[in-house]
Amino acid sequence: MRAPGRRRPTMAHVAERAGVSRALVSIVFRNQPGASQETRERVLRVAEELGYRPDSAARLLARGRSRTLGVMLTLHQPFQADLVEAIYREAERLGYDVLLSADAPGRDERKAIEALLSHRCEALILLGPRSTAADLDALGHRTVAVAVARRVRGARVDSVRTAEAKGVRQALDHLVELGHRRIAHVDGGRGPGSAERRRAYRYSMRRHGLADEIRVIPGAHDEDAGIEAGRILAAQDELPTAVLAANDRCAMGLLMSLGRAGIDVPGEVSVVGYDDSHLSHLMPMGLTTVRQDFLLMAERAVRFAVERLEGEGVEPREAVVDPELVVRGTSGPVR
Repeated sequence: MRAPGRRRPTMAHVAERAGVSRALVSIVFRNQPGASQETRERVLRVAEELGYRPDSAARLLARGRSRTLGVMLTLHQPFQADLVEAIYREAERLGYDVLLSADAPGRDERKAIEALLSHRCEALILLGPRSTAADLDALGHRTVAVAVARRVRGARVDSVRTAEAKGVRQALDHLVELGHRRIAHVDGGRGPGSAERRRAYRYSMRRHGLADEIRVIPGAHDEDAGIEAGRILAAQDELPTAVLAANDRCAMGLLMSLGRAGIDVPGEVSVVGYDDSHLSHLMPMGLTTVRQDFLLMAERAVRFAVERLEGEGVEPREAVVDPELVVRGTSGPVR
């Protein structure tokens, strides 16, 4: 660390110590052609000795650009963590940095978004936003914005989402083929994609002639909702033979609750999640779940943002990514 009062080393200091011009130092740090390998190594070694770091943010802001994408996420959502990791990868490939801001208890989406804007993010990628379409439209008129895992109509924002209905249909088809008829659904509340999944569940049940077996249990995208749903089901005289959970976290809570009640999975009740986040691989038997392609979703979201930043007159676009059912150990034939 620099001693108190010591000036921060500059590019000029590096140039003087390395015996080269300031322009050549700039070439080295911009990784541009024009410097020999020996010179590059000497400049980087001197910079390390002096503790010099290029102020890329200041340089970009001087040009009127920050080349930073702001990402709003919700804490403790494994699927969003997977998305963020993939967003970093694609943004870096295109020459952009990423800044995160979380929506958390006591800190709503508005605060998370304003924090990103105050840090000069050029575009925002919103993971599972719950803001109204009108609020998203207003945001889209202020800056470039992309909504991920949310269907947005009539707003000036791009969107990237999974074909929720197709994913639910795959899950229900799988369970019906295994002989299940009493199939319940733990609802995701206001979580991203929940409304579409709820509608798709009802539609798929009717399509299979199971309208009388439709049962939606209020829930959310967390373990507590799954635990509570398991408690409710275990107290009933007749269990469903299968449950489609709101997401993988909800499914994990449900599995914990059923296990505590002595209910065998999948022997007595099959359980299917949604997302295929890294949680789904942590169980000894593995969670049957609907995979959302987070790599492709992140890639589309970053590209939408960058293309709008670097182009003019681009109308709002929507990318719909196909899901895939992944069958593991928590689903099996009905007894």
